[in-house]
Amino acid sequence: MGSQSSSGMSGGRGSSSGNPAEQPEAEEPNQSSSSSSSRGRRTADRQQGDRQPASEEDVDLAEVLAYLLRRGQVRLVHGSGATGLQLVQSYSDSDEESDGAWEGRLGDRYNPPVDTQPDTNEVDRSEIRTQILLATASSTLKRRHSFTHMLSEREQGRCRGSSFSHGECSRIRTHFLPNYVSHKDTYQQKAFCGVYSEDGNMFLSACQDQNIRLYNTTRGRFQLRQTVKARDVGWSVLDVCFTPDAQHVLYSSWSDYIHLCSIDGDSENHTALDLNPDERRFCVFSLAASTDGKEILGGANDGCLYVFDLEQNKRTLKIDAHEDDVNAVAFADSSSQLLFSGSDDALCKVWDRRTLREDRPQPVGQLAGHRDGITFIHSKGDARYLISNSKDQSIKLWDVRKFSPKEGLAASRLAVTQQNWDYRWQQVPQRALKRHKLTGDTSVMTYRGHGVLHTLIRCRFSPEFSTGQRFIYSGCSTGKIIIYDVLTGTVVTRLSGHDACVRDVSWHPYEDNIISSSWDGAVRMWEHRQTHPLEEERERGRETDRQTAGEKP
Repeated sequence: MGSQSSSGMSGGRGSSSGNPAEQPEAEEPNQSSSSSSSRGRRTADRQQGDRQPASEEDVDLAEVLAYLLRRGQVRLVHGSGATGLQLVQSYSDSDEESDGAWEGRLGDRYNPPVDTQPDTNEVDRSEIRTQILLATASSTLKRRHSFTHMLSEREQGRCRGSSFSHGECSRIRTHFLPNYVSHKDTYQQKAFCGVYSEDGNMFLSACQDQNIRLYNTTRGRFQLRQTVKARDVGWSVLDVCFTPDAQHVLYSSWSDYIHLCSIDGDSENHTALDLNPDERRFCVFSLAASTDGKEILGGANDGCLYVFDLEQNKRTLKIDAHEDDVNAVAFADSSSQLLFSGSDDALCKVWDRRTLREDRPQPVGQLAGHRDGITFIHSKGDARYLISNSKDQSIKLWDVRKFSPKEGLAASRLAVTQQNWDYRWQQVPQRALKRHKLTGDTSVMTYRGHGVLHTLIRCRFSPEFSTGQRFIYSGCSTGKIIIYDVLTGTVVTRLSGHDACVRDVSWHPYEDNIISSSWDGAVRMWEHRQTHPLEEERERGRETDRQTAGEKP
């Protein structure tokens, strides 16, 4: 299926290797993706299978072999022996060993589809449109005056007050998006994720070399401040985040534990937070810390959401949330009462802590419309809007007040079961690029123009302070950073410079720079550098031509 990975390769408690070379060549191994295989692998069924008589074992092995062959996790090749065939496990190879796909280097061989005329009917009537126009002091999308025009208006006394308002400053900043690499660091292995602290003074980076690096980013700096050796790592560190006070960092991997590490002071203090899962092979793919810093939310490969209470030092909640891997989790707002989750079952779900029961978990609502697994979700922070990135090569904008009906859930579930390609190393088949909306799709807007291949690529809203959350930005399997206009759905700019897929991107909360983390081992800081006005005009013309023709840069 579109999100399947090699099975059973890294372990749970005590089974993960400390040497990256000993880990299988697969990102997020054991991550499955299709609801068609769903929870048949869950604990109850597995325990029942353990009680089967020995006479049934051969049948079970044949079924398992057929399943692995069908999913592309093993291959039959010519070899020696009585049958002349040999079974080879597909760790890192793609269909062609030389195509570099597994290293995230498809590059120009994949041209992500672009919507030349995005459907804006829903977003034009939405509340988010009003919010963004107010936040950027814009009365209409059609009258986006240039910076020089705004200066002229101020000189003629037509501004409210003697200077620009905060909204006008945000609107001005939208004309000066990052376009130039000002700082760069390079690792020997893949950079998996990176995120700014809430105040923007620090940047946290995680690499497959099991090192977590902390950078000083005050006043435009990008200086390595501290390197932390991650513990109990299976394959790679897959997610990191700061605690709200920026005194600790959290990280997860193929392990039964989430790790908490202090970064304030000379010594490192690692604390293992035991989630006590039922799965033998276990991984938390996504982490989030509550605003008060008391709780940690995690989404895992067993389809469950976990909440760990730091004050009680124990897991306080385990929710059987999805039919497949939970790849993304988020708190909806600062109250920490509403939770968002996104899964390989292609659904986003909304959970209310106040009514949530572990024995009978019921989401407040579900959001259906994607055709394949979800790789990341990001909340706008107002408990109303969120975005989801998907292996169907699109981002969707959702209003949590508009849940999907039963027919929408059924349509999305059917679409997922029809996916039979592997996004880790195969190129996107044309049949997977359908653009018409599924029945019951309640999304507000769909954005296309970036590639989601190889890994769980992330997308986010741009910061409220500097941009009024006017943009959505995403990593891309072609090694670019793609920035969309939330309200028009068009690609505003593409930042090129990486040699492999960009897995994560993080925009400074107050300044005009973005840091990208790529599988080429590079972490780059992008900022705006003024170019010649004629060249800017030519580039805008080229971008318009690309949008019209549906071509890539």
